Amino acid sequence: MKLNKVLPILFLIMFLVMVGFGIIIPVLPFYAEDMGATPTELGLLMAVYSLMQFLFAPMWGRISDRVGRKPVMIIGIFGLSLSFFLLAISTSLWMLFAARIIGGILSAANMPTVQAYVADITTEKDRGKGMGIIGAATGLGFIFGPAIGGTFTNINLHTPFYIAGTVSFVTLIFVLFSLRESLNLSTRAVVQKRKKSWNKVSNEPLAMLYFLQFFISLSLSGLEATFAYFAAKTAGMDSVSLGYAFMIMGFASATVQGSMGILSKKYGEALVIQVGISISVIGFGLILFTHNFVTAAIFLAVFGIGNGVIRPSVSSLLTKKSKIGHGATTGYLSSFDSLGRIIGPVLGGYLYSVSIGLPYISGMFLSIMAYILFRAYLSKVNKVMDFQARG
Repeated sequence: MKLNKVLPILFLIMFLVMVGFGIIIPVLPFYAEDMGATPTELGLLMAVYSLMQFLFAPMWGRISDRVGRKPVMIIGIFGLSLSFFLLAISTSLWMLFAARIIGGILSAANMPTVQAYVADITTEKDRGKGMGIIGAATGLGFIFGPAIGGTFTNINLHTPFYIAGTVSFVTLIFVLFSLRESLNLSTRAVVQKRKKSWNKVSNEPLAMLYFLQFFISLSLSGLEATFAYFAAKTAGMDSVSLGYAFMIMGFASATVQGSMGILSKKYGEALVIQVGISISVIGFGLILFTHNFVTAAIFLAVFGIGNGVIRPSVSSLLTKKSKIGHGATTGYLSSFDSLGRIIGPVLGGYLYSVSIGLPYISGMFLSIMAYILFRAYLSKVNKVMDFQARG
């Protein structure tokens, strides 16, 4: 498959998937509230989706290594579409929970399978470019989705869910007719021979990269959960100006992710990850000095640039070094990312209640922890290489 032809297709698929996902974000809290959800129940409704993704992403990744990427991708997008239509017809709170659980289980297949697909069709030289394009598509979809959802809420609260379900179903049809399978039979046989349990994987140096992603996800989701309150108090920002600030952050992140091919080829993933984490630390520190819309937008953009290059670089590095199959590798990575998104909002909210700047100070600390972990990974890899060279 020609890379220049397939990557735009994958970009469009992930963009549409994330548009559908993003459409319901601004609507779901009001929708659940209309059905009598308490703030605690709303929090559980949001968290249960990430919990299902944490549990099932590794499973879908391993299945895609056995049966192929396309069938698993179809299951994931179908699950997303089904969950949106189930949400649209829900009449009670338990139905919302059922829809979110079903959606979380099935849609957990999407991200690891698409990333595994990219790893299948790219050389090591182009891997960073491919992962960056997927990251950019995800970011842009998440920018446009909430804007569409907020607009159609004016009709009624059910409409955005029908639109999200339709967008996802159209994406499913697009995948069926435009995407070829990336995994051949001989590759599947090799992966089966290399199959390892998580207990064995966790003892390898690569396990540090999964925990690095957990720290990054934890700090990011803590920021996302608390910044609205922080910006309202320190800069007097309302929901509209906050939306614009996050949009600027998203565009900054997507732009730098789109440049990952150039960055990873010129500097390598290891340097890009370290620089990305360092910029994230600076971004967290700057956020503490937010006092108006302009400073909020600039400081979030700085953070977005740093944070944006980390996930594609980690994905690229893992799929280059791991021997357990691209699907299993990206599945574990998505699982650790989801775990951070489960814990992050709760931790961020608690820290904010102690002191409004604490979520961002802790974000700096977690990012520094991620940096130290990555340096430890590089040191361990170098020691293994030196040992093998002497042997």
